[in-house]
Amino acid sequence: MTETREFVVSADEAGARLDVFLARHMPDWSRSQLQQQIRSGFVTIGSAAVYKAGEKVEAGGRVTIRASRHELRAVPEELPLSIVYEDDDLLVVDKAAGMPVHVGAGVKSGTLVNALLHHLGRIGSLSRAGGDLRPGIVHRLDRMTSGLVIVAKNDFAHRQLAAQFKARGVRKRYTALVHGKLKSERGEIRAPVGRDPVRRIRMRPGGLGAREALTCYKALKRFDHFTLVEAEPRTGRTHQLRVHLSSLGHPIVGDTLYGAPGRLRIGGREMKTLGRNFLHAAALEFSHPRTGQAIRLESPLPGELAEFLSLIEAGS
Repeated sequence: MTETREFVVSADEAGARLDVFLARHMPDWSRSQLQQQIRSGFVTIGSAAVYKAGEKVEAGGRVTIRASRHELRAVPEELPLSIVYEDDDLLVVDKAAGMPVHVGAGVKSGTLVNALLHHLGRIGSLSRAGGDLRPGIVHRLDRMTSGLVIVAKNDFAHRQLAAQFKARGVRKRYTALVHGKLKSERGEIRAPVGRDPVRRIRMRPGGLGAREALTCYKALKRFDHFTLVEAEPRTGRTHQLRVHLSSLGHPIVGDTLYGAPGRLRIGGREMKTLGRNFLHAAALEFSHPRTGQAIRLESPLPGELAEFLSLIEAGS
């Protein structure tokens, strides 16, 4: 049975951890149960799902929980899956745009986790550190972003990889096509990223609960109205690259949530923009969690992005 409860944060409760706030209002639930609900995507602040139990609540914020004693679990599904590396501890997947990483609020199937469970053949084949809905998931890519994702097969590998991410020991490089011509060949964007207080599905520079964020970038190729960019997030904030590039006045092509236009003019012809974001996790560098060996992997642009880039080149 699922029950929905809604609470408004009082001035006295402002600054409390989300799990602590919920525990005060739901004494019939244990804190660990509430943390699982949060990790599973069943808690929202405003209209945005929150996945971190330590998220701080703000005065006047509306917290909603769709709590279920019978937890939703990810099950195996036969889905297309591109694996670029695999051993006994981990695998790296080249995720397609449009595929969610894990089951959660509003997403019950068709995820990367569902595909992995089918590939590996049994439920216990992935680490459990992320909970029943996110087995093996150490980090995420947005649904409409493609590219390389690391997945842990056991809890030891999960803990070691999570520590690398926290220490900023994992290097990630993305390829993005942005609107406009970047003024400089390379640069850094230092701007904390937090939740947009008005449109909760968005993040913004500053914003609620803003945390330090750093992105390094360089221009790879310039076109009449676009720039192909290599971007490296040195921190791992939600929507970081999308927020940072948009803050420069150069939103990512296809990313209408962050200001990209819905229609384009290329070579004198007007057309709809891409049906996805032109953002691809193209390269990963990290240390193997058990051996310490350096692992470097790359992923070429997906076909739809390569074709769009050719169209841009032909129209320039």
